[in-house]
Amino acid sequence: MSCAQTIADYAFRAIGYGERLLPRSDFTLCQQFTLIGSGMIWNIYFGVLALLGGFVLATALALGKASGNPLLRKPAEWFVFVFRGSPLFIQFFFAYFLFLSLKGVSPVFDPLTSAVWGALIVLFLNTAAYSAEIFHGALQSIPKGDTEAADAYGLSGWSRFRRVVWPTMLRLGWPAYTNEAIFLFHATTLVFFAGFPARQQRGDALYYANYFADKTFNPFIPYPILAGYFILLTLAVIGCFGLVNRRLNRHLPQEARRGIRYRPQLLR
Repeated sequence: MSCAQTIADYAFRAIGYGERLLPRSDFTLCQQFTLIGSGMIWNIYFGVLALLGGFVLATALALGKASGNPLLRKPAEWFVFVFRGSPLFIQFFFAYFLFLSLKGVSPVFDPLTSAVWGALIVLFLNTAAYSAEIFHGALQSIPKGDTEAADAYGLSGWSRFRRVVWPTMLRLGWPAYTNEAIFLFHATTLVFFAGFPARQQRGDALYYANYFADKTFNPFIPYPILAGYFILLTLAVIGCFGLVNRRLNRHLPQEARRGIRYRPQLLR
């Protein structure tokens, strides 16, 4: 089988299109590159949607933590504490069995037992907790002069938040938030490894890399391929977030703009 035919058969195998059966013998580099790349579709899906939803919830949680009202502050603090204090692996594990229990109560909860929705919810809540702590720290770091200037211009309430507080919070917290986004994409490799099943062998990039490592007894080919794909994905995330960072800091002199530097988190 030619490499072009392999790509045609397996490029979208992770989402159910193409050849039904995975290769069983005579594994080629093209098969490994294609299938592992196909699995990256799921990693990108989980990462992008969790980031979009988590950004909104993180902003609300950060405002809740900064609120003087204990009815808003305490729930936000406990939410952040629980999801930052427990390993993501354990969150996947307990969430899957919780969704299985809910499925027994009502068939409405059946979609949550699949990774498409169940794992996405876990990633969404997890990244919201970590991002909320970043944004809360940025809120606490807003220069007092900025808010005093807003008061002097007569801005208050929503206008003050939208024009002064929120943009400054994003500008201060964006470099750290970029690192959280990178780590979130890396954390998507735990989805099918932690508890959610890969139905009909539709898995992510790590699922297929592990498949080839088990079949060939040689992890030194599929895992470097997997790492290469994630390095490219990380570069894409840094590039996209760098464009947003330049937009947020466009009013500053060139030498005062804060660049984005990737700081890997060794422990989560």
